[in-house]
Amino acid sequence: MSYYKEIYKYTFKYKGLAWATILFNLLFVIFNLLSLVLFVPVLQLIFKTGDELQVVTKPQFYGGLSGVVSYIKDSYNFEMYNLVKEDPKGALLFVCISVFLAFFMKNIFRYGAVWTQSKLRMSVVRDVRGALFEKSLQLPLAFHSNEKKGDLMARMNSDVNEIEVAVVSLLELIFREPLAILINLLTLIYMSPRLTLISLLLLPISAFVISRIGKSLKRTAQKTQEQLGFLYASMDENLGGIRIIKAFNAVRFIAASFEEKNNQHQKLATRVFRKRDLSPLVNETLGATVLLALVYFGGSLILNGKEFGLSGEVFLTYIIVFSQFLRPIQSVSNNMANMTKAQASQDRINALLHAQDTVQDEPNATKLISFENDISFKNVRFSYQDQPVIQDISWNIKKGSLVAIVGESGSGKSTLMDLLLRFYDVNSGAIEIDGVDIRHINLASLRKHIGVVSQESILFNMSAAQNISFGDDQPDMEKIIAAAKIANAHGFISELENGFETLLGERGNKLSGGQKQRIAIARAVYKDPAILILDEATSALDTEAEKLVQQALEKLMQNRTSFVIAHRLSTVLNADEIIVLSKGSIVECGQHDSLLAQKGIYHRLCSLQGMS
Repeated sequence: MSYYKEIYKYTFKYKGLAWATILFNLLFVIFNLLSLVLFVPVLQLIFKTGDELQVVTKPQFYGGLSGVVSYIKDSYNFEMYNLVKEDPKGALLFVCISVFLAFFMKNIFRYGAVWTQSKLRMSVVRDVRGALFEKSLQLPLAFHSNEKKGDLMARMNSDVNEIEVAVVSLLELIFREPLAILINLLTLIYMSPRLTLISLLLLPISAFVISRIGKSLKRTAQKTQEQLGFLYASMDENLGGIRIIKAFNAVRFIAASFEEKNNQHQKLATRVFRKRDLSPLVNETLGATVLLALVYFGGSLILNGKEFGLSGEVFLTYIIVFSQFLRPIQSVSNNMANMTKAQASQDRINALLHAQDTVQDEPNATKLISFENDISFKNVRFSYQDQPVIQDISWNIKKGSLVAIVGESGSGKSTLMDLLLRFYDVNSGAIEIDGVDIRHINLASLRKHIGVVSQESILFNMSAAQNISFGDDQPDMEKIIAAAKIANAHGFISELENGFETLLGERGNKLSGGQKQRIAIARAVYKDPAILILDEATSALDTEAEKLVQQALEKLMQNRTSFVIAHRLSTVLNADEIIVLSKGSIVECGQHDSLLAQKGIYHRLCSLQGMS
């Protein structure tokens, strides 16, 4: 039931649209029934004369619900009696017009339900997808390291689309179909209680069969959505690596791999649709069986002169109404299948929405107004799951220092800076800024004071100006231009098609590596952080581009506390302090000349690069 409550909350967040849809559906059900019941006078006109109509005297009202129903029915028959007696063709025309109006109003209200329902369902889709995207952005890097991007995309697309179907199904399942079933059932009971009792005997069999199908459907639907996540991940990975695929003549290899995943998804999806569509077919078959049994049983009684309380024309109307009684029952079956299929998607959505955010603000977190003195790492330890990465690091950095972090790949250099940014929280120990543990500092204010230029220049499909002022709701164009000049980027940006308003393409693919890196540096300059992290900022560039970027970095680092992660040791010769990491621990610390004199790991690294 909790699943239904969740869909209910999604739906009734928009109460006006939800209740309007329910009202239109109710009126649709009523006029649908009227359009059928009004055929009785047509049949009476065909099979009987006006003198044979049941009510020939003006009816009296006796009160009560049954009295209201009898009074309306008898009043209609009384008026029809007089009309048929005076003008049979006029009576036939009146009935046909009445039936047409009932059909017309039925369809008007059905479209009204569709009209309000369409806005409701898309509003829910927008809200759920927005919540998923925002949650994805809020979750720590540890979550994204363990999850495939394609699976997250599948949850935001196909899984959310299943919720859209569930919203529609819920409104019909709870508010429209039960009313339709109740109104039709009461009409059938009023027309013939004994026939109605017989007709209901086989319905439990249908419910049992459908419930068995539903359980199997949910399991298969969940596997299908998971496989779709793998499919999206494969598409994202391979399209992102299209250059390597072509360069290594691996198009057929990748296409074959994708085809295998695509076939697996196709098989699972086919099973889902087969199982989902089986429920209404089973229900319709059982319903048709009951209907034909009623036709044979009731028809036999009438042919034998035992009318069972029904005239021939009323019996035909009973059969018509009963066929409509089966429609909402079949719709319930179909909607139950849709809800069951969507439940697997809701479970996957909830897994993301309820994922634990391990890095978040404390209730009374303080704002970091300014950075004044120093940054301290005190006995810091950190592990990825059970794998130790940072081990007992203690280190103090004075404001305004240029410090370098070197070491072999996998030694923990980037992780150490991720801890400073609070992408992860330390397992033990503390990182302090001006004596305050960063876990007690408001996250937004902490990251406001830290700028990052990474090895991979992450740009967005926005204009050059928007990339430089990234994150600023009210960008300052003069400040953007000034930042571009400091980053040695103003020249090439001005030469672009639309200057600073030129869209840079997905991941900045319209620019060269050096140009992208200078845009990234301009972004850091625009932010004007007190603390700067340069993570292999020049390692992927050619000599000419590196020179331009290095000049920009030197301007950027002026009057800032800078952390430089470097494989090219030539870029850190003038650092105030160099720490050497090995297996997550600081093994050497000092300036370039003193570290060389120790003949240790730093000396070996310099020798490998021809610097000793």
